[in-house]
Amino acid sequence: MGKVGIIGVGQSKFVRAFNGSIRELAFDAFQEAMKDARTTTSDIDATIVCSAPEYDKQRSPSGILAEYFGLNPQPTCYVESLCSSSTTGLRLAYSLVKSGLHDVVLVAGFQKMSEITSAESQERMGRGADIQWEAPFGTMMPAYYAMFAQGHMAKYGTTSEDLALIRLKSSIYGALNEKAMVRKPLSPEIFQDPANPLNNPISSPLRVRDCCANADGASCIIVASEERARALGGKPVWIMGLGSATASVNLTGREHFHGLAAAEEAAQQAYKMARIKPGDVDVAEVHDCFTIAELMAYENLGFAKPGEGIELIRAKETYKEGRIPVNVDGGLLSKGHPIGATGGSQVRTIVLQLRGEAGPMQVKDASIGLVHNIGGVGIYANVTVLGKE
Repeated sequence: MGKVGIIGVGQSKFVRAFNGSIRELAFDAFQEAMKDARTTTSDIDATIVCSAPEYDKQRSPSGILAEYFGLNPQPTCYVESLCSSSTTGLRLAYSLVKSGLHDVVLVAGFQKMSEITSAESQERMGRGADIQWEAPFGTMMPAYYAMFAQGHMAKYGTTSEDLALIRLKSSIYGALNEKAMVRKPLSPEIFQDPANPLNNPISSPLRVRDCCANADGASCIIVASEERARALGGKPVWIMGLGSATASVNLTGREHFHGLAAAEEAAQQAYKMARIKPGDVDVAEVHDCFTIAELMAYENLGFAKPGEGIELIRAKETYKEGRIPVNVDGGLLSKGHPIGATGGSQVRTIVLQLRGEAGPMQVKDASIGLVHNIGGVGIYANVTVLGKE
């Protein structure tokens, strides 16, 4: 079999509350991806729809979206792995194309989180943990990641000021991203002002500034065989490596709290398949649901040794002009986090980077890109390596 490529990408704007249905929200991304791929509905052999179902009022949204997109009678299916759902969908699409079963597969990710209240949303996030042994005790995502922040600080001397540097970088690039929800660049002085709401504590040591926000949004990826990709023209970006791993749902089953073992394993798989090393990556999108998550990603992906990720952000090596640019679209901290759409948005950013179409966020001469997408508190981890010709 030949290579498998991404021929089209699309994304809606990420917003706090989308005034429309999930059909209309997902269609924004679908329309952009179809135009980008130069395809019609007759070219699409199958559809994969990705979201976290506990936020959806519509049961089985895959059928609804396939109908609205005009993709009947082609097959469709639904994929869920919490926040990593749409890169899990990409992995499935790759497999369907690589096997020869289909030539062109569309992956649509979405989430309309504003359909429920903030309190309901937090309760559902808590149910991403074990509902028998952890969730009944009131576990929430900020508290989970706060434990990892405490673990990293205790082992390596990381400070709250180091985490603030990650949010500062995010705000700079979020201001450049027309699809991002938060487009306000911040200044270092803001983080030194105890009266600023961004410095309000959430779960020690994490503050408001360290946490991403819920959002409504959609993403779309169109995957094709090499033959079809070349026939359709455009600028295909090739899937070089895929890694996926899991870890214990219950945190009592984890060996440590200063990194995500599933991310390390997924990264090693992706690097091996792509036949590259961490130093070969030119630009990366990592799952920064919290600032500590981005810091751990630096180390889990091999961009820095354990405990040395803080040196990357202190030296601005993860800025656009640095050694390994990370989240130069603002990341989740600025874009917002519509769970089922997040991974697809990350993939879109890297595809645009490798095509040289990222505008003011463009990294010079980027030829290999990486996407790191996490589900829950490291329960699921997907790492994807993409490359140009």
